[in-house]
Amino acid sequence: MQGEMEDKCGIVGIHCKDDSKDVAPLVYYCLYALQHRGQESAGIATFNHEKGLEHYCGMGLITSVFGDDEIKNLEGNMSIGHVRYSTTGQSKIENSQPFVIDFGDGFIAMAHNGDIVNSDELKRELIDEGFYFKSDSDSEVICYMLKKEHYDNGKDVADAIEEVCKKLVGSYALTILIDGELYGVRDPMGIKPLAVAKRDDEFILASETVAFDVINAEYVRDIVPGEVIYFENDEINSHMLESAGKCKLSHCMFEYVYFARPDSTIDGINVYKTRMNIGAQLRKLYPIDADVVIPVPDSSIPAAIGYSRASGIPYGEGLIKNRYVGRTFIMPTQEERELAVRLKLNPIKEAIKGKKIILIDDSIVRGTTSKQLLDLVKEAEPAEIHFLVGCPPVIAPCYYGVAMATKKELIAANYSTEEICKQLGIDSLGYITIPALVEAIGMPKENLCLGCINEEYPTEIPEGLEAETYYKP
Repeated sequence: MQGEMEDKCGIVGIHCKDDSKDVAPLVYYCLYALQHRGQESAGIATFNHEKGLEHYCGMGLITSVFGDDEIKNLEGNMSIGHVRYSTTGQSKIENSQPFVIDFGDGFIAMAHNGDIVNSDELKRELIDEGFYFKSDSDSEVICYMLKKEHYDNGKDVADAIEEVCKKLVGSYALTILIDGELYGVRDPMGIKPLAVAKRDDEFILASETVAFDVINAEYVRDIVPGEVIYFENDEINSHMLESAGKCKLSHCMFEYVYFARPDSTIDGINVYKTRMNIGAQLRKLYPIDADVVIPVPDSSIPAAIGYSRASGIPYGEGLIKNRYVGRTFIMPTQEERELAVRLKLNPIKEAIKGKKIILIDDSIVRGTTSKQLLDLVKEAEPAEIHFLVGCPPVIAPCYYGVAMATKKELIAANYSTEEICKQLGIDSLGYITIPALVEAIGMPKENLCLGCINEEYPTEIPEGLEAETYYKP
């Protein structure tokens, strides 16, 4: 359910062969296309050999962080960018990215999407060695580890990245500016997406292919799990981590269910087609007799279309989304909390009243937003409400970069489907099954991370991060 969980970040990197060209405007537009991946903060860092490193970060949407002046001041033919939603680390400017450490011998600027589950242990080791941290984000931990290996211990960049990655447990896609060059890194499990494109004399790295589309760049390929890439002689150069190919592939299934834009293609699989498949699978599982199929906009629209086409039941808009609503305040009273839902969604009574409706949503996490939404729909007086969900029951937390909830807050971890249906006060509730979801995605089950829906995690979870307690808002 939208609003109940967030992905951590979207990242971008651009390398231009022409050192007289400024690429910050292109990074801005790429981040604009990735705004759905994070609305908390945004930042861009640039480099050119005459002026060195420039960077600027701010809280809020990218359009409110960057104006013409901020972009003009970011000069350089190499740049990285970041939009953020916090998982590890609080919501404050110190945690905004790209992280930049500038010192006598050089600098490192880094943008990170993911979550390092052993970051507390790694941070304690660095503090013991005299490193000082300005944030409470795991991304800064990676930055200092890289400084230590490259600048302090004298390893070349590829070897330094190799040494750092050996110690990281968790998910990471990285764009890094170091020694005046751009590097891209994807963790050996491939949990978080990262791809590369080409446009004229520029190479572009981004979390999703929609970032390439907006600047008319040609998608080249996805970064292979466990791959480090950099750019020389107008070519993509590749270094494979020692762990590449030795880890279980664990692509995040939520990218396909909810997080990625439907016009993205991730690891060769089109997100829109997957969500259409989810709708068709829901029809096989729940062949309900109804008058209309209605999505909860926007991420559930393709699934609702898929159900409609598979069933022959008309697709209809029954909920209108206000796309100009930003983040709402924490509402202290029930009346104000309901107001926050009404600001974002409004039912079309004429499309719902007296009809048997199938309402399709991407997921249910805590269940609170679903309850508020369904109460709103009931005011339009449908004859029946059948609620179908394009994600299996979420029964466990995510440790790899999805801000979700503690296990005790997850409604499906504590109640049966029948009990949830009764709590929501609807005629029926149906979740897609894990086998049906895997079939809809079209990727082998063993290549997906399904930890939050089957508690089978791709890494060991460090002691102290018990499923009941883990959640860093």
